Amino acid sequence: MQAPYTNPRIDRPTQHGDPLCGQVKLDLAKTLWTLGMFVGGAVGALYWFSLSGVILFVLFTLFTLCFGHSLGMHRRFIHRSFECPKWLEYSMVHCGVLVGMAGPLSMLKTHDLRDWAQRQNACHPYFSHDEIWYRDFYWQMFCRIELEAPPDFRIEADIRQDRVYRWMERTWRWQQLPWALLFFALGGMSWLLWGICARVSVSLIGHWLVGYFAHNAGHKDWHVDGAAVQGHNVPWCALLTMGECWHNNHHAFPGSARLGLAPGQWDPGWDVLNWMQQLGLIKNPVLPAMLPHRVELRSLKPAHRACAPVTHRLAHPQHREGA
Repeated sequence: MQAPYTNPRIDRPTQHGDPLCGQVKLDLAKTLWTLGMFVGGAVGALYWFSLSGVILFVLFTLFTLCFGHSLGMHRRFIHRSFECPKWLEYSMVHCGVLVGMAGPLSMLKTHDLRDWAQRQNACHPYFSHDEIWYRDFYWQMFCRIELEAPPDFRIEADIRQDRVYRWMERTWRWQQLPWALLFFALGGMSWLLWGICARVSVSLIGHWLVGYFAHNAGHKDWHVDGAAVQGHNVPWCALLTMGECWHNNHHAFPGSARLGLAPGQWDPGWDVLNWMQQLGLIKNPVLPAMLPHRVELRSLKPAHRACAPVTHRLAHPQHREGA
């Protein structure tokens, strides 16, 4: 089957949103949150340095970025690219909230709005990261965009009405508190500042940095015809992003649970999904070969294979669309 890629939350024949005209405005709550984490992380690094605090910072950062942001928030909650029990989904999304960017419903809307804008013929530079790096950093860290004609965005009823996700959305900043109290009880101020503030600061900066490079420079195996913004692969940050750095692959196959598709494209998140499948925790991960062919997707490599061989047995799930 050949058809253009669509995201049912935002793509519909009656959609009349304009992704180009809008204003970037300072977001006070976002600014206070981000600066608070930056200051706390700097104070922790300068005045409460400890080896145990640094170890906690490294391990908890890797855990929340992989189990939470990459697998829970992005590959499962937003794209539904594998199946798992609800308790596991809630746990992973909670860990994704701990990365410190937003609540789950806001993350979903922000992700899909950016994806929709990038797939249009032209979009605002806020969505394309098409400004000089320090202005883009300021925009992404401290601001929000207000489009003059925003698109109509419709979250699925089972997500929109989910009481757990609605609670996570209301309390996403406060969800750091139990972990902060635990870290303080176990390791004092060093563990609190390194485990919360420094971790969130590095996660926010790292997410922006990878997003900036992944939409401006890097290798491409695929081109999406008609899209204002193309994704690029940024191999040097495979571990930091848990495989999210293979952004050209993701633009080509948004619904795939596997992001590193070619030999040598290390995808730590996919490795963890394999282990979880072997333990019976997840099932039916979606691969590019399972997705309908996109008429607007063009390979930039002759005889390019959509996905590297998979060594374990996979059930063939129904196609799930999502941005």
